[in-house]
Amino acid sequence: MKIRKNDVVRVMRGDEKGKTGKVLSVDADRDRVLIEGVNFIWKHLRRSQQHPHGARIQKESALPAANVRVVCQSCNKPTRVVVKRLEDGDRARICRKCRQAVTPEV
Repeated sequence: MKIRKNDVVRVMRGDEKGKTGKVLSVDADRDRVLIEGVNFIWKHLRRSQQHPHGARIQKESALPAANVRVVCQSCNKPTRVVVKRLEDGDRARICRKCRQAVTPEV
């Protein structure tokens, strides 16, 4: 999977189409990504000491990785990413549109 934690991505398909956010976590086994501020669901909680009457909280839910694209920092467009091997043996993710290296935000 070419999407990493802290990447800025844009949702390309589904109900959340057009929204942009930072990747909070990546589940490579299930090909899903959790994006900050996108795809909220209601979680119903049982009664507990923290929630004596039970609760309904809103939280982000994971999206399929195929529905999102990485936003390049150079051209500021959603793009596909290709992995290239550099001369020194390292690998870099390269934007398909502007051919610049894509790095996750810190």
